[in-house]
Amino acid sequence: MNPRRYGAIDVDYPDTGGARGALVVAGEPTFGALLDERVAWLDDVAPYEPGAFYKRELPAVHALLDPLPPLDLLIVDGYVDLDPDGRPGLGAHVRDALGIPVVGVAKTAFRSATHAVAVRRGGADRPLFVTAAGVPLPDAAAMVAAMAGAFRLPDALRRVDALARGRGTPFQR
Repeated sequence: MNPRRYGAIDVDYPDTGGARGALVVAGEPTFGALLDERVAWLDDVAPYEPGAFYKRELPAVHALLDPLPPLDLLIVDGYVDLDPDGRPGLGAHVRDALGIPVVGVAKTAFRSATHAVAVRRGGADRPLFVTAAGVPLPDAAAMVAAMAGAFRLPDALRRVDALARGRGTPFQR
């Protein structure tokens, strides 16, 4: 049996243009110990288009994941679906592209995402908003609540955000 692999991904768009995508990979869903970290730079990105954010993000997702063995689950910074009727958000498009379960963790509430589960961590007053595809929503919320780290944002998501913003260098394995 192959070991399980869980990933978390984020993409940043510097004011100077382009995009930097980052990925962290763990062998268990709490992301207690990272197995791999990767960063990819894209010179060209699609312009921002309301309702079609995935067009900007998917090239970075592919640049990071295509060279690697498949993941069992991916966490994205954002929503899987944008409303209870299933209007696709970034995570739904990633799920369609990769065919794996996707958990969305958003830092801000989206007006129509009334189905998102609010998860409070680290004594924070402001929750994270969890959505999912391919995994039951209560299980996804419990997974995010159990992720390593003492703060509102789990350590793996803080790390992938920092790498995407160019703060830090991925470790080498």
